[in-house]
Amino acid sequence: MANHHSAAEEHGKRHKHEGPQKHIVAFIFSVVLTVIAFAMVAAGEINSTFVYIMLLVMAVIQVFIQMSFWMHMKDRGHLYPIIAILTGVFVVLTIVVMAEYWTWW
Repeated sequence: MANHHSAAEEHGKRHKHEGPQKHIVAFIFSVVLTVIAFAMVAAGEINSTFVYIMLLVMAVIQVFIQMSFWMHMKDRGHLYPIIAILTGVFVVLTIVVMAEYWTWW
């Protein structure tokens, strides 16, 4: 009789299937953040500085949700993609800051 176990199962590193529950919660949270952002901008009566700060905070939260649940960056074995993404963010932020600095002088 043939043994149909994968190499990961033989080493005790069996991948546990999460199911759709976490994806549904992440989707609902993303929709709620989007609705809140739209409502804040549509209200027009809220201080614009506060709206900008809240939009940036909600955007960062949205990025972490997308990266964790939809791109599965929370799982093991994704160290190199995370390093590459963080390096890209650092490079882009450096370019933006240097471009702003260059245009001001």
